[in-house]
Amino acid sequence: MIQSLVRHIHYRVERFLALDNWGEILLLALSLAGLAVANSSLAPSYFHALHAPLGVGPATLSVEQWVNDLLMALFFLLVGLEIKREMVGGDLSSPSQIALPGIAALGGVLFPVLIYIALNWGHADALTGWATPAATDIAFALAALSAFGRGLPRSAFLFLSSLAIFDDLAAILIIALFYSGGLSWPDLGLATLALAVLVGMNRMGVRRLAPYLVVGLALWVAVLRSGIHATMAGVLLALTIPLGSEEDEAAGRSPLHRLESALHPLVYFGVLPLFGFANAGVSFQGLDWSSLLDPVPLGIALGLFLGKQLGVFAFTLGAVRLGLAQLPAQVDWGTLYGIAMLCGIGFTMSLFIAGLAFPDAALAGEAKLGVFSGSLISALGGGLWLAVARRKA
Repeated sequence: MIQSLVRHIHYRVERFLALDNWGEILLLALSLAGLAVANSSLAPSYFHALHAPLGVGPATLSVEQWVNDLLMALFFLLVGLEIKREMVGGDLSSPSQIALPGIAALGGVLFPVLIYIALNWGHADALTGWATPAATDIAFALAALSAFGRGLPRSAFLFLSSLAIFDDLAAILIIALFYSGGLSWPDLGLATLALAVLVGMNRMGVRRLAPYLVVGLALWVAVLRSGIHATMAGVLLALTIPLGSEEDEAAGRSPLHRLESALHPLVYFGVLPLFGFANAGVSFQGLDWSSLLDPVPLGIALGLFLGKQLGVFAFTLGAVRLGLAQLPAQVDWGTLYGIAMLCGIGFTMSLFIAGLAFPDAALAGEAKLGVFSGSLISALGGGLWLAVARRKA
């Protein structure tokens, strides 16, 4: 009896750990935990711990800054590796492959931004958050498509993942150009020197990862001190990691593949859940349902839910009608509209941009409320649409 129970529990645990979406489940669970703690009697301790200094001398940052500046640099390093791999020899390596998701991503960035600006025009403090609804959370969007789009062809998932990669690239550029502080030219010079060393190692054929990671750490410190957001160091480091030959990549021997494989569990089971716990903690004190109608949360929620789906679908429709691209194989317009709706799941990236855009705690709380509501409605709406569309097919 006991042995049977143990075997049953072991089987259930193995099934749970085998879930493709386990990382997303953990991220969601810790994000909800942060939200719950921020609205409980533990809230003072929670916020005090996040703002507590950690480090020695000039290396002292708050706990929240370590999470958002260092740990999220690892996330952007992984994103950069994925973008490089796909654009060099993957699903984004030819113009015909990148045309449709690239055009769709452009619409998915422009429409949410325009909606947000329209609703917040004339409010200078609020306008700083214009980029918050422009991002798509690739992990949650793909997880939702997997859950609600069972039976969809592989081309549907490739389209969404490719679109989200372009979306992430746009978010990276936005952060670098618009959400960096005053520049320190000496530190910027050191960052340039570190980047030059990384490029030189790549050109000389250095394939060991350790030298890249050591110089990459120096690059992160220099970028952090330069005024450019520190996560950009992760992207720059990713671009210098050697991809190797097609045979090496296929066998998983290339430095890029090895680093990507090592980072994936660390990021999805460590970095992102910690980020969710540290950044999803929004206190609802003083907020009610009517707060959703304030310009900041309403602009973000409508930008994510309406702006994303309309922008992605309209630009996709235009590209196909003008002969610039073709629909993915075996994907009809109804399915594509559901995918466009799922692009409104901003969550991680939107929370990250909101944290950069709003130093004021009150506005940051409203922004996160908009991210939660817009992402939730997009997930439920897109899931319901796909479920109905698949049933009618």
